[in-house]
Amino acid sequence: MTCMKVAMVVLVAVAVSATAPAQGLVTQHNLSLGLAKTIAEAALSECKAKGFSTAVAVVDRAGQIMVILRDENASAQSAEMARRKAYTAKMFRTTTLEFQKRTNDPYYAAQRQVTDILALGGGAPIVMGNEVLGGVGSSGSSQEQDDACAKAGVAKVANLLKAP
Repeated sequence: MTCMKVAMVVLVAVAVSATAPAQGLVTQHNLSLGLAKTIAEAALSECKAKGFSTAVAVVDRAGQIMVILRDENASAQSAEMARRKAYTAKMFRTTTLEFQKRTNDPYYAAQRQVTDILALGGGAPIVMGNEVLGGVGSSGSSQEQDDACAKAGVAKVANLLKAP
């Protein structure tokens, strides 16, 4: 009987260890400050070239600000709106124009009530493969133009965002 109990204990231990989550380190990619600055500068330049005075923000994978640039003629609220657009794009893994469209559906509308979310066009996620590294937001022109400027910022570094 003792052998049977030992065998049962061993079987249970093997079963539990086989279903336990793996432990170890998680490897992830993060935006460098230099890359974030390049994205922000490209987005700001895109809007400036079209005659718009805007602000641009880049957030990291945790939604924390890395860079905020505001054109000297941009309105005061533009920087905060750019930050919230970048945050929204990062957290929902989509452009804020797409987020705006999706949350027009009453089923998703409550997502607009989450703190710091802004359902206005002008935010784009910064993606490498399946990993969302951050977000960029542009504010100060039309929603469509802000969207184009944010996307131009990401496009500037597209070759660096290719998955290894």
